[in-house]
Amino acid sequence: MTEGFHVHGPHDHEVEHAAEHGGSDPFAGRIAVMTAIFATIGAMLGYMSGATQNAALLFKNEAAIRRAEASDQWNFYQAKSSKQNLAELGATLSSGEQQARYQREAARYGKEKDEIMPEAKRLEDEAKAAELKSEAQMHDHHRWAQATTLIQIAIALAAITILTRNRGLQYTSYAVAAAALTVGALAFAHI
Repeated sequence: MTEGFHVHGPHDHEVEHAAEHGGSDPFAGRIAVMTAIFATIGAMLGYMSGATQNAALLFKNEAAIRRAEASDQWNFYQAKSSKQNLAELGATLSSGEQQARYQREAARYGKEKDEIMPEAKRLEDEAKAAELKSEAQMHDHHRWAQATTLIQIAIALAAITILTRNRGLQYTSYAVAAAALTVGALAFAHI
């Protein structure tokens, strides 16, 4: 039989010490629970950050589509305007039946232009509204991202707190987590 060689790490000694003395470190346990709570909050903040970013991108895309549709309508309007001008020129340069035909065409193009313009304006308004929604969602996204960053800093401070057993870091971690919750509340309130 061969005998094995085993090297103990520093954490193994702590685990053995806790097992021999029948207890665990209540300070480390409290910090571990606090860190788990912070991580849960961080997951929710991260989700909201991503959700609002996606919504902002969807609204931005909607604005671009409406802007393109409005541009198409304005191009259509311009084409009708050009045809109307040509028909009016034809009416000016002709007489009799030809002149009457050109006048009817000019009137028809004028009527069609009048029908196109409100649609183009409506599409422009929809594009502006979608753009405003996108900007609002991006603002909320930035707030959620700031809150996520703060909670991650609180988690890092909690980890350092366990290593250093520094009560000042523990309270700093609480303060940073409170700031994260405050910024998250601002995002939730769309402020």
